[in-house]
Parts: sequence; C-alpha cells; structure tokens
Amino acid sequence: MRCPWRASHLQLLTVTVFLVTQCITMGMQSNSTSSTTFAQHVNEKTSKGNANADSAVNSSVSGKQCTLKSAEARTVETVSVGAKLVLSCCPILSPTLVLATWKVDLGGRLNCTIAYKGEENKTSNNCSDNRITWASRPDQNPALQIERVAVSHEGKYQCEIVTPDGNVHIVHQLQVLVPPEVTTWAEHRTAVCQAAAGKPAARISWAPEGACDTAEETHLGNGTATIKSTCRLAEDHLSTVNCSIFHLTGNMTRSISIQLQLSETENSMQTILSCSISLILIVLTIMGSILFLKNYHCRKCKFKEREDSLVMEDEMQPYASYTEKNNPLYDTTNRTKMSQV
Repeated sequence: MRCPWRASHLQLLTVTVFLVTQCITMGMQSNSTSSTTFAQHVNEKTSKGNANADSAVNSSVSGKQCTLKSAEARTVETVSVGAKLVLSCCPILSPTLVLATWKVDLGGRLNCTIAYKGEENKTSNNCSDNRITWASRPDQNPALQIERVAVSHEGKYQCEIVTPDGNVHIVHQLQVLVPPEVTTWAEHRTAVCQAAAGKPAARISWAPEGACDTAEETHLGNGTATIKSTCRLAEDHLSTVNCSIFHLTGNMTRSISIQLQLSETENSMQTILSCSISLILIVLTIMGSILFLKNYHCRKCKFKEREDSLVMEDEMQPYASYTEKNNPLYDTTNRTKMSQV
C-alpha cells in the first residue's frame, strides 16, 4: 500500500514543477516583448523574408498597410503620365507622432519639403507645385499624393517618420512612363512605322519581315524618345504588312496597306501631268471661243453687206424704168431697131 501512495505523490509533484516552469517561461517572453524597440517590432512583422518586404513596400503605394523587415527601405515605382499617385509610409505604430516629413528631390528641377509636427499639430509645404500635397490627414496617414503625374515629377521621394519608439525612413524612386504617339504611312513598296515621344523608347517589329532600318531620336528636354522604322518589302505580291509597337504602357499593332500607294516622285509627276492637261484644255477652250466669235462676226458682216446691196438694187429699179420711158434717145434707138426688123 505504500508504493501506490508514493507514485501518486510523485506524479503530482511532476505536474506542479511543469506548470511553474511554463509560467516562468511565459513571464520572460512577455517582458522580452514589452522591451522590444520600434524597429524590432517592424522586423517581427516581416519575418517571412526579403520578398515579402518588397511586396509590402509596393503595396504601400496603393494605400495598403506596409510591413518592412527593417526601419529603412527603398523601392522603385512606375506610373503613367497623367495618372493619380499616392506614396505611403508605414502605418504609425506609436500613438504619438512627433514628426512626419516628405523630402522631394527631382534632380535639380525641384527640391522641397512637406512636413507635419505632431506636438504642434501644424503642417508646412514649400513645394511650388500645388499638385504635390498630403493625401489625407497626416496625423492619421502621412501619405503623399500627386494629383496628375507629369514627366517633371520623376525623381526621389523620401518619407521620414519620428516617434518616441523609433524612426522610419522610406525612399521611393519614381519613374514616369509616357505612351508613344504611333503613326504609320506607306511609300512605294516601303512601309514606315513611327512611335514618337515615348518614355522609355518603344520597340518596333514587322510581320512579315523585310529589309528594315530603325532610327532612334532622344529628346533631351524631357527624356522621351522617338523610334522610326522603315521597312522595304521583298515580295511584290504583298499588299498589307503589320507593324507591332511594344511599350510598358501597352502594346498595339497597326496594319499598313501599300497596294495603291505611290512614291513622292510619282505623286509629283501625276500632279504635274494633271495640271498640264487642265491648262491645255483651258487654252483650247479659249481659242475655240475666239474662233467661234470671229466666225460669227464675219458671217454677220457678210449678211449685212448682202442686205445692203439688195436694198440698193431695189432703190435703183424705179429710176431705171423712168429713164427708159422718158429718154428720147432711148426711143429713137428703139424705133431704128424696130424698122430694121
């Protein structure tokens, strides 16, 4: 009977020691958690690795909660020209925000600062571009907003948050994309495809391929580029070719018909020939009109002369009759003739 009693007491003592050990361990973990710094807390949020940290930074641009593996991070953002952009920092983990600052560096074109002081509850903005503002209340979400992104907004945007628990520093490198203007035309057996003022430069390909020549022109003012590709068709039976333009803002394909297209020389010759024919027709019309009027005038003159002669004959007829009747010489001559007869 003494062994069962000792065994039960031994089991109870073992359970008691285990519970005490668990309580001590939980207490130590609680103290360790309460003494972590702000940067360590941010680090715990991203214990999954660098890939999760990068994706979280990218998602911060769209306003989602960002989690970084450290209190400092860098990211590259791309946006199309004319779009609305929001750049966000990490959420404020401390109830007290001391300072939130955005430093804008556009490569010498513009350097300005947007700041919020939590203790004074005041904001300041010395950026001359009124499209760069706070996205909302900086004490709740210190995000930066660009209303309509232009090429001139390309540069570096640094966000710094100061709290009693620690600091956060995020650098956004902004790249602005500009879709190119695509134009196509055809000359004699030659197709031309042009992607103008794109950023970055577009890429052009042909189907079917031929003897193609591509030239690039970079505009130093805003960093855009124009690509012009000229393709000479090898097969004479082809009447349509496709030009494909590839760009980060979107791809497109244009069909070019060359069946009835003429070269510039042929167009000029055709224009000269048309003008010459028109001029000859005008000259012939004028000459015909002149000849017609001249003919008409001559006929009218001849008809008038004939009328005048007839009128004169009619007027002379009575006078001749009178002369025959009253001229004695005429009577004697007549009598002589009669006698001879």
